[in-house]
Amino acid sequence: MMNNDESRPEDGSTPEAEHPSFAEMIGSNANIAQNADGGIDLLSTVGGVRGILETVLPGFVFIMVFALTSNLGWGLIASISLGVVFMIIRLAKRSTLIQAGSGLIGILICAFAARNSGNAKDYYIPGFYVSAAYLAGLLISVMARWPLIGLLFGFIRNEGTEWRKKPARLRRYQVATWIIIAVFALRLAVQIPMYIADDVVALGLARALMGVPLYAAGLWFAWLVSKPVAEASNGTSPPAQAV
Repeated sequence: MMNNDESRPEDGSTPEAEHPSFAEMIGSNANIAQNADGGIDLLSTVGGVRGILETVLPGFVFIMVFALTSNLGWGLIASISLGVVFMIIRLAKRSTLIQAGSGLIGILICAFAARNSGNAKDYYIPGFYVSAAYLAGLLISVMARWPLIGLLFGFIRNEGTEWRKKPARLRRYQVATWIIIAVFALRLAVQIPMYIADDVVALGLARALMGVPLYAAGLWFAWLVSKPVAEASNGTSPPAQAV
């Protein structure tokens, strides 16, 4: 069983391997961590305090500067500069170049999309593609009866893929996967109309609120829904790490 309390720094951040990648920077997944009781550790899962700041702040700063100045260039400079600061901090803490630069690469791709079109709202286009890709992958896994959340949680709970032989467990992991599907679907359903309506400020705020916070809530709910229960026939309890 994994115990993150022993390795987590005092500032609430997580070891470097658990910090968000480029995909996470523009709205995808994070690694799953457990606390000492075997439950899901949401703070560690979303990258700790620093991981949350790295994920949310660049896009938030971009939209705030743009809203205040109506200048796309200044907004992009502010966002990229913040990404550079985060990369320098990571390098100072002896992260690998890939770990340190992954977040900045994500910001640069978003900035390129906006600069190329000259429209601030296009800063958020890469996130749409990432959300759509995860949505499609999760849907395919459910239809194939190999729900991705089951594969992920099953590994963490030491179930392997044995849960697929138990209809009740398969159903629970199907439901858990649908919950995460709903997270990505909700992002697209809310944010795409804002994009079409050219409501850039609302889109930026929605992206910040529906990124890490919404994903963490969905992940926590999916973990609870897929929680193993003792079989009524023998009254046995699930292993401690599966609680």
